[in-house]
Parts: sequence; C-alpha cells; structure tokens
Amino acid sequence: MLRAALTAGFLIAPRLAAAGEFFTLEGHGGPVKGIAAGANGAILTASFDNSVGLWREGEPLWLEGHAAAVNTVTFVDATRAVSAGDDFALFLWDLETGQGQRLGTHKGKVMSLTVSPDGQMIASASWDGSIGIWNLADPGSEARFLTGHEAGVNAVAFSDDGATLYSGAADGTLRLWRVADGTALGQLANNGFGINTLALNETAGWIAYGAVDGATKALSLADGSVIADLTLDRRPILGMAAGPDKRLLAVGDGEGYISLIDTENWRFTLDFRATLRGPVWALAFSPDGGNVHAGGLDDAMFSWPVEGAGERPRMVEGERSFLASGDDVSNGERQFQRKCSICHTLGPEENRRAGPSLHALFGRRAGTVPGYTYSETLEDSEIVWGPETIDALFDLGPEVYVAGTKMPMQRIAGAQDRADLVEFLREATRGE
Repeated sequence: MLRAALTAGFLIAPRLAAAGEFFTLEGHGGPVKGIAAGANGAILTASFDNSVGLWREGEPLWLEGHAAAVNTVTFVDATRAVSAGDDFALFLWDLETGQGQRLGTHKGKVMSLTVSPDGQMIASASWDGSIGIWNLADPGSEARFLTGHEAGVNAVAFSDDGATLYSGAADGTLRLWRVADGTALGQLANNGFGINTLALNETAGWIAYGAVDGATKALSLADGSVIADLTLDRRPILGMAAGPDKRLLAVGDGEGYISLIDTENWRFTLDFRATLRGPVWALAFSPDGGNVHAGGLDDAMFSWPVEGAGERPRMVEGERSFLASGDDVSNGERQFQRKCSICHTLGPEENRRAGPSLHALFGRRAGTVPGYTYSETLEDSEIVWGPETIDALFDLGPEVYVAGTKMPMQRIAGAQDRADLVEFLREATRGE
C-alpha cells in the first residue's frame, strides 16, 4: 500500500507556497477529485488514478489500497486520514507509516466524508442511498447505516457537537439525523434537483448547498428559509468549501468557474474561470485561508491566492486528450481518447493511471501486466485480448462482459466505432 515518493514537477520551489503564492502539486496519473488541507501544512489529494497523495513540503507519499477512483479524503488528525471512492471502500491511513486499514464498504460509490468534532467518528455519503457512521476509536467494529434518502447521498456534515448530521442527496433533499440512534429528524429543504455539496456554519446559523441544477443557496438552520440565493447560470455545482473562519465560501461548478463568497453579507468577492474546460470537482482552503486549492480534469492540484486568484494560470489551458476532436484525429484514436485514455497509456513506460498500460495488448491474457493489482474476476478469466474480445468488451460493457471488473461502466454502441478502435489499438499498442 506504500509506494515511494515520486519526483514531481513544480512551478515553484519544493516547499509549499506561503499565502499569496500560486503553486501546483503534480504527480497524479488522473484527475484530482478530492482535497483536504491539514493544520500542519500537509495536503491530501484523492485521484482518479486510485491513489491518495500525501504532500509535505511539496513532495508526495502515495497511499495505495483503493481498487478504483478515490473521490474523497479527509484528515482525522495530524497522523490519520480516511479516504473513500468508487470501489465502495473506506480506508483509514496512518500518515506516519503510509499503511492503510480497510474500515469496510458501502454497496455503492462513496462521494463524501466528514469527521466528527471529537475525531471519534466519520460519516460517509454513498450512492447506495445510505450514510455510514464509522467508529474510529474501534476501527474494526461494524458501521451503522442511516437510510431514508430515496437516491444516492452526495454530501454530509456534522454539527459542532457531533450530535446531529446533515445530508444532501440526489433526491433533492437536505435532511437531519440524530447520530446517537440514527433517527431521522426531518427535512430542512427540498431543492427538487439533486444536492451535491454542503457547507455548514452552525455558529452563524446557516447551511449552504450546491445542486445539479446550479442552485447555490444558504439556508437558516432554524427554519430552512433561504438566507441568500447565489445561483448563477452555471451547472452543476460540484465543489464547495468554507474557509477556516467560514467567512469565505468557495464554490466550483461544471463549467470550470470558482466563486468566492463573503458569508457576512452574502456577496461575491471573486468569480473567475479556473480552467478552460470544466469541471471543478474539489475545493479546499489553506489553513490560514490565504489560498484556495482546486482539482478538476488536470492531473495536478492547483492553488490560487485568494487575493488576485483570477489573474493566475488556469488548471487546463488546452484540451485534454479525451476531449479532443478534429479532422487530424482518426475515429479510432478519438474513441480511445474518450473511452480509454483517462485510465490507460499506450507505451511501455510505467505511468500513474487507474488502469495498466495497453502496450503489447493483442495476444495478451487479461490480468497479467506485472505490478498492477487486478480484480479477482479479471485475474481468473481466460480472456485473451484481440479483435473479438475488445469488440465484445465495449459492445456489452465491461460490467457485463467481465462481471466484477474495476473497469468503468461504459459502452461503444456503434459497430464501426468499435472496429475503428480495434484497428487503432492494433497499431498503437504494437510491441517491439
């Protein structure tokens, strides 16, 4: 589960920048989907490459254990962290040794985590429609699951005393729960469209949410009335984070913008395009509130100073390969870029990706690339990759063709598109 730190490319010196300086953390092999900032200056990044990066002084320690994309990560304290993702699993990490302990699993993807104020519990939001309550004082104990939402749960937040839990879900509702016994305490709001993000300030009496339809609102905790409607003509809202003193609220959307909002008067203080192409999935403030960190389609985390952030570089200045289209790209290459390139490379060199290299693919038995951890289903299969098996994989979809695989659920419906992909891969993956 522990991989030696890799050398990353930096735009500044290896130390982490002070407030007011722009910097990046580079080294992941896929988009950054979750970020957490520690009080001691350390940063955690969760990525589509199945890894968690622990960054100290700009150098990464890779925490390995997840079998699919990692969506969310949070510090428990200075020496422990918890992560979760598309493999349905939660891992508790010892940040001194890099070793991970599997806490358990949901029955669907885990999208959000929150730690109780006393550090004794962690709550998880899952697309299986439940909220998990995990006892960090006894990591081997069984979790409790709170149910009641009618669709996947996307976000959770503890009250200041840890007695109440707030949850936002794809059913459009914002609900309250009594943590001690899991009792549903009611519904604070129904947005109609799915709620993706939450930010809570109990002292000031508000909770903010962001939703699929672009709704960005702050509600009164007392009665659920709307304190501020900050909705812009952008959708969906995917990232949200409150600053250390909760004076500033950062919001990220599917169109690549980051907005900063002063929560004392509920006015925008900054609104800038952080990336040429969206989305902005992950947001976090530095401990001093001087920088806002963000993750999106790029394989790096970007951090802008709060003052003058809009004048700094963007996360993705050019097209990512999986978004490219044009007359100079063959249909087979286009299919590879859109369906395969985010997880796989074509060359013999080792790269940090969610999937193994496709170099020398044709004639290779599935599940046999050294150094990559496959699902048992693929390891035990008798599949040999060639025109027929590749065609069947995308015709039926990985989840049908190889039930239990870690490969994302996707299909290529057109027979000619699949044939073009096969021909491109035949040439592009040819071994020496």
